[in-house]
Amino acid sequence: MTSPLVVLVGPPGAGKSTVGALLAERLGVGYRDTDADVVATAGRPIAEIFIDEGEPHFRELERTAVRDALESHPGVLSLGGGAILDDGTRKLLAGLPVVFLDVQLADAVKRVGLDAPRPLLAVNPRKQWRELMERRRPLYTEVARAVITTAERTPAQVAEAILDALELRQAAGQTPRAAHREEQA
Repeated sequence: MTSPLVVLVGPPGAGKSTVGALLAERLGVGYRDTDADVVATAGRPIAEIFIDEGEPHFRELERTAVRDALESHPGVLSLGGGAILDDGTRKLLAGLPVVFLDVQLADAVKRVGLDAPRPLLAVNPRKQWRELMERRRPLYTEVARAVITTAERTPAQVAEAILDALELRQAAGQTPRAAHREEQA
């Protein structure tokens, strides 16, 4: 059994996919997204799964995708925004290098837009996002080893903050001093 080097959690629009791919590149490891795994397994978009078979069916597919990825993926792993709702998933995340990407509503709206196919944000997305975060924030922080605020940071800066928070500079082939010199250049 191999576990991920980094697991990213957070709401829609937090930048998990963008930051995850960048972080994987810096660490020289693979990147995997459990939402993409669900889509590949189901053979259709998540929004269609919600509409055709309902949220409980999607959550079951998600649970399986997360469990499989946690057991086999040694790189950077992004979980779907609602994966942490499952008690079993939260237990599986215990002790792992989980990072909660904390994003503010205004930034999330810019990133996902209000017309993106996000089933849980379909009606009154701003209000839905706020309510979603009220329910999920305690769960994100429960599983997180580190909380990284994305406000006023580029994806590269968020990736750097993760490397620092998890003390992964050596794995990324950089010493803190070398990384600082690169940022100054």
